[in-house]
Amino acid sequence: MARYTQKQIDKYNRQKYISLLEKIAKNLFKMFRDKDISHEQFLVKFQSAASKLSDYDTVLLDGEYYHKLKEYIETLFGRLRADNFDASIFEEMREVELTNLNRLQKLKNQNSYKKDKHRTQYNDYD
Repeated sequence: MARYTQKQIDKYNRQKYISLLEKIAKNLFKMFRDKDISHEQFLVKFQSAASKLSDYDTVLLDGEYYHKLKEYIETLFGRLRADNFDASIFEEMREVELTNLNRLQKLKNQNSYKKDKHRTQYNDYD
């Protein structure tokens, strides 16, 4: 007798995958912000996090934020696989990637400020 249904297992795997994506983004933000971290340390930490992500099966992501977050991590991992990643490239990309991560956070937080149930009330006043 199965203890959990397939739907429950899928939901659990989806939640684990999403929490891992957010954990990677949070760690990326910390690493880009920290001026003491070298490009070798960054590369080792990011590759270990990305390898954890590849251990999971790909799950269906509903929200735009999660799609963009996954896409961002995959493109960053693809750029870092190049053999020519060195300290100068890391310093150049530090500010740009901090900006990109901030945009992702804004995308995540924009839903908490605008709720559909309140939009109709404001449209009635116009």
